Amino acid sequence: MCSGVNSNDVLALYRSRLAAHEAVRDARERQHIRLGNARLAMAAGAILLLILVYGPPRLLPPGWLVLPLAGFAALAVWHDRVLQARRAAERTIAFYRRGVDRLTDRWAGSGADGLRFANPDHLYEADLDLFGAGSLFQLITTARLRAGEETLARWLLAPAPPDEIEARQAAVRELAPRVELREQLALVGDEIGSAVHTDRLVRWGTGPAVAVARWEPWAAGFIAAATVTTLATWAIFDALGALIAPVLAVHAAFALRARGRVRAIHGRAEEPAHDLQLLAGVLALFERQAFESAKLRVLERALAATGQTASRRIGQLRLLVDLLESQHNQFFAPVAALLLWGTQLAFALERWRRRSGPHLAAWLDAIGEFEALCSLASHAFEHPDDPFPAIATDGPLVDARGIGHPLIPAERLVRNDVRLDRQLRVLVVSGSNMSGKTTLLRALGVNAVLGLAGAPVRAQSLTMSPLAVGASLRVVDSLQAGRSKFYAEITRLRAIVGLTAGPLPVLFLLDELLSGTNSHDRRVGAEGIVRMLLARNAIGLLTTHDLALSAVADGLAPTAANVHFADEFDAGGLRFDYRMRPGVVRTSNALALMRAVGLEVTLESGKWEVGGGK
Repeated sequence: MCSGVNSNDVLALYRSRLAAHEAVRDARERQHIRLGNARLAMAAGAILLLILVYGPPRLLPPGWLVLPLAGFAALAVWHDRVLQARRAAERTIAFYRRGVDRLTDRWAGSGADGLRFANPDHLYEADLDLFGAGSLFQLITTARLRAGEETLARWLLAPAPPDEIEARQAAVRELAPRVELREQLALVGDEIGSAVHTDRLVRWGTGPAVAVARWEPWAAGFIAAATVTTLATWAIFDALGALIAPVLAVHAAFALRARGRVRAIHGRAEEPAHDLQLLAGVLALFERQAFESAKLRVLERALAATGQTASRRIGQLRLLVDLLESQHNQFFAPVAALLLWGTQLAFALERWRRRSGPHLAAWLDAIGEFEALCSLASHAFEHPDDPFPAIATDGPLVDARGIGHPLIPAERLVRNDVRLDRQLRVLVVSGSNMSGKTTLLRALGVNAVLGLAGAPVRAQSLTMSPLAVGASLRVVDSLQAGRSKFYAEITRLRAIVGLTAGPLPVLFLLDELLSGTNSHDRRVGAEGIVRMLLARNAIGLLTTHDLALSAVADGLAPTAANVHFADEFDAGGLRFDYRMRPGVVRTSNALALMRAVGLEVTLESGKWEVGGGK
């Protein structure tokens, strides 16, 4: 994707920056130790000065105590900055370490796995390992906000329209080289994590309004000013004493009148306001960028829809929340009560929510899309040989050259060519166990999902039309639901057939079709299902161990064809090349595999005998 750059160059860049930030962290750690010792020395010096100033004999005037106090304060500020720099270095180190792990295929099991998006009823999510440990989501995501993770998951779970795919591709191309931007995003994100609860924020922003009359904020300010002025005049000039009682009565009456609404506003705003504070850093980072692609420009406009940038609006909210929390200070609390502090800030919070709350969903959608695009951009930058697919308008079509599975390490990856179109619409894939049949289906399905999400694909080239993917690769029985594996499979097949009623042609991926029934029913049922799918403009692959199913392709030629994966067995064991070949497989390795693991199966004296293994 990136001309003149390969993954080794990216790895070298990451390792160089990783080493640089490790050096910064180590330097800050040494500073931290020295400053800690200096603060201890300053404290010891302060004790010595106390003795010299107040102990008999008094050798120094009290003014000398300003020196250790000022020195200690300066050291504290310096020390805090050093600790912040060390934490930033540690977060940056984690960012580049994860990048190195991805490039060296040591990423599986670390990072967000997206399991909360798993849906057993989805027509390809579990079959293609989208979520979970070692999943596609875990490989790709660099999002630190729930909104970013939710957006990326949504893109992987449903195909985008062609114009949206092309818009995402352009945005990913623009973002891919911006490593520093993703580094800064990771710095902000590591502080906020996935703590921002999207649904909660939107519910708060669009919830029912608390009734606040237009005159009440003005009245609260006037009453607070009158109360403070009256008390101050009485205390300083011994005047207006007769007004104290009526002014305090009005003050108390107004506070009691508003108390219920004030508590409601505070209670509803506390957690969402905290979440919004966490968003401010990511929003500000995005707003500082200059973008050229149409999609990123649209996101920019969405964040400035109120006339002010989203980060500025959230900054205003952060100030209101900080001021509100200050009333809990025991020294300020009496003053806050006289100023109707909580009441005035409650009115201000509700005014903020009324004005900006309706925009929260748009802000979160925009920042979620930005993070999802950054995830795809990071994947594209780290795999510069992976191209974006060309999206054809005339389908159904999948034309893949050198396609491989993106979750398989590069040194073990074997690529194959697959083409399905209006002429050749079905491939029946036969082959022995472990030869690569199911991996081919998953490779085609995962790359289709990536391509339809706007991401680059693991192939030399891929041209495809918009497709709806339906897979039956990992159906299981359910003891709790009283459902057999065969019943689960035919239920999934019914859903895939139902998918053909939608607006997009279907790409079906069927592994060991109808393996849970007898050979005759399997043969008749498989041919009926394939004919039904073809009649509804679908294309796809199905795998089988049952060579009788190869007749399905023969009966549907030239619309269907047989292909296979082969293996060799010699003294050194089973060998696979994982290359797809035309025709039907003519070998089987089941007995050889049994013997290879020590399970001896022989036919002697007209009966089967099974011997124990090692």
